Amino acid sequence: MRVFGYFRFALFSSLFWVSSFTFAQQDPQFSQILFNPMSINPGYAGSLNMIGIGAINRLQWTGFGTGAPVSTALGINAPIAPFGFNSGVGLSILNDRYGFNSDLGINVSYAARFKIKLIDGNLGIGVAAGFMNNSIDPKWNYPSGGGDDAIPDKKESSINLDVSTGLYYNTDYMFFGFSALHLNEAKINRTALPAHYTRQYYLTGGYIVNLPSALWQFEPSVMVHSDLKSSKLSINTLLRYNKKFWGGVSFRVSEAITGMIGFELFNGIKFGYAYEFSMSKISKYNDGSHEFFLGYNFQLKKEKPPQQYKSLRFL
Repeated sequence: MRVFGYFRFALFSSLFWVSSFTFAQQDPQFSQILFNPMSINPGYAGSLNMIGIGAINRLQWTGFGTGAPVSTALGINAPIAPFGFNSGVGLSILNDRYGFNSDLGINVSYAARFKIKLIDGNLGIGVAAGFMNNSIDPKWNYPSGGGDDAIPDKKESSINLDVSTGLYYNTDYMFFGFSALHLNEAKINRTALPAHYTRQYYLTGGYIVNLPSALWQFEPSVMVHSDLKSSKLSINTLLRYNKKFWGGVSFRVSEAITGMIGFELFNGIKFGYAYEFSMSKISKYNDGSHEFFLGYNFQLKKEKPPQQYKSLRFL
């Protein structure tokens, strides 16, 4: 069994390396990313007119064994008004660990915000810049490499500039976003299987439908994630009670089905949990994926406590 575990881990890691080499480096997939849009769209910064903090931790393919992906996304944003010009600033931190690999991305965002009076909405045009640190630290339990340069046998790392941009439009009852990440397509300079980040595009949209009972709201949304070679479509439905409790289902076409639940405390702190069941063949070898969300929105001013705002679940 121990030998089988080593073999499975080696196979798992090799698949990731080959994927990185052939298809270029990809971002981790989060089921609850629309709760934390700062991670995928710099235009979101300042859209709440509140200070917003959101974090998602994803345990992917639990039960698979050592090397299964563990991803964490942290987003912080706040409105500012330098010289009276409405703007937003943000910070996004992404950590992704899988196999022998560990990736860390840190980006700082700025968004110029414009009031659209005709439809009572706000448009943010944002840019983000930072760095991506990609490292690999192989620890083989048998003679490695065998003279094959494509198989890493020592610790390596690469730090590169990362640039992104995005648009984000929102009202009290809807939102729309478009963003392009990794615009400069940074190369990952490593001896073993050198790769690069390919541009990632995100298209998001959602709406609140007020049901006959004032306590209930239905919130459908969609997200398209693409690198212009392949695309992923997620269709999300959420039912919210009293703006404090929610539950719903997300369907990533041909890939996974996710169940989501969450609640908000009276002080504005939000908790969410999602369980994702893979529809691919890999589902036979794992126990599904778990995601945990923690968020908090607040204002420095006292006249509008956090629990009184009207917004989508994604804010």
